[in-house]
Amino acid sequence: MFVDRRSRGPSIYYRIRPLLKEELVKFAPDVVHVMYGGVMADQVTKQRELPPTVVTFHGSDLLGENLSGLTRKLVSHYGVHCSRRAARRANGIIVVGRHLLKALGTPINPEKVEEIPCGVDLERFKPMDRNQCQQRLGWQAQDFHVLFATSAGDPVKRPELARAAVDLLNRNHGRIKFHVLSGTPNSEVPHWLNAADALLLTSKHEGSPTIVKEALACGLPIVSVPVGDVPERIAGISGCYLAEPEPEDLAGKLELVHQRRQRINGGEKLQEVSSQTIAARLEQFYRETLRRCGESKIPFRNSEVLRANARPCLLTVNQPNPISPRPSCPSSFARKFQSCNVNRCCSPDRETRC
Repeated sequence: MFVDRRSRGPSIYYRIRPLLKEELVKFAPDVVHVMYGGVMADQVTKQRELPPTVVTFHGSDLLGENLSGLTRKLVSHYGVHCSRRAARRANGIIVVGRHLLKALGTPINPEKVEEIPCGVDLERFKPMDRNQCQQRLGWQAQDFHVLFATSAGDPVKRPELARAAVDLLNRNHGRIKFHVLSGTPNSEVPHWLNAADALLLTSKHEGSPTIVKEALACGLPIVSVPVGDVPERIAGISGCYLAEPEPEDLAGKLELVHQRRQRINGGEKLQEVSSQTIAARLEQFYRETLRRCGESKIPFRNSEVLRANARPCLLTVNQPNPISPRPSCPSSFARKFQSCNVNRCCSPDRETRC
């Protein structure tokens, strides 16, 4: 079930009841999975006679957007309040990074909470010929290319800090190019990651940034401030560096990448976040949630899914990502399950990197 806030406006959240009821009658799912927090999750979890419901929280839906303007900040704070209410009602909670656990607010039963990051399709994101990718984008092989992923006007990403670091490196070495990955079709993102020499991340806060895992899959060195689960993702990987949120330190770490001029090897860390691994973990969490609901005598349909040979029937409730139009759930995850409504937002032609 795709809640198209972009074309229908935020008020669509408050008209979600009849839409959700129609989907529930049509598909009779075992589990409802709300893919993002905020008002949408609040409105879904307040409905009565729902099957067991799981909500995934990604970052800004729990942390807010404190660097935005006043209006956006107020809207964001209301969204955080709605997220915490949804978390109290939900039968299962997924956070993409352990640092989000404290942001859930009121003490939550730890048995219903699981840390599961978003997965990466390792068949799409993989090392490719760097020269061919640079030629495709019209980049010069002699230059050092720094990639910065953001959406237009998002102050949380701190683009001014990234530009200051790259400008400082350029003054010391020259031929340093700063590329902003914004509004790029998702099918093109692997080419950008393979053409670049370094990924730079300067965000004030993050959940589990997908771009970092995609960069690791493509062998791209990463320089990042310690934010979200990035320290965990790049720990022990030669060629990836953490830096303080200061231009001088960021430029110094970029210089180490510049001197090294080698791709990285993500190794076993990539398998931990592959779409297949994440899908298996999600399925297991659905089963655990159904089992807990059964023990608590919470009614739900088709309880025979608890049999070892049965797979839960899933209804996902999704929306355009507040930061990126890219879907919150990977298409391979939707294909993994007997999904009663495979997300229309997950079709490849709708995926856009912003």
